[in-house]
Amino acid sequence: MLPFPAARADRFALPAALVDTGHAVRPLGASDLPWLRALYAESRADELAGVPWPPQMLQAFLDQQFQAQHAHYVQHYAEADFLAIERRDRRLGRLYLLRAAPDHLIVDIGLFAQARGQGLGSAVLRQIQADAAALGRGVALHVTSTNSGARRLYERLGFVEVPGGDGLYRPMRWDAPAALS
Repeated sequence: MLPFPAARADRFALPAALVDTGHAVRPLGASDLPWLRALYAESRADELAGVPWPPQMLQAFLDQQFQAQHAHYVQHYAEADFLAIERRDRRLGRLYLLRAAPDHLIVDIGLFAQARGQGLGSAVLRQIQADAAALGRGVALHVTSTNSGARRLYERLGFVEVPGGDGLYRPMRWDAPAALS
């Protein structure tokens, strides 16, 4: 499996309110791959719930898909932050964020189910928006068509769907208010 690119010296930082409650981000490494694989599998659970495969076949499929996704991300987004999101050394999720002109790109953000619905994702996304706005940039991302919960979150934070989706993924973007950029 391809290694993660070297961590950026200026990596993304969480907002102070999250840091004050014990949250942190840190660069990902090879030792993180097992829990990242589990996070990936959890993110696909609803989608694959009705697939009548034996557990070993389903696991082999998920492992293959995770490896392909990982290889794509590290090859095509080598300049991105590849970060673990943690609270007091408990793994909560991952953030892959490319901070480059013309827009910041959220390559991937995912939280384990037990970390969702508590404001963590919103706080991270708002910080990404603030960082982008300070540089006069927007924020772009893609959301799977079947992930209505994530899409609603993005819409609440001002993201709008833009043309160019492929049916499986919907592109969305957020533009900084003129007064902030």
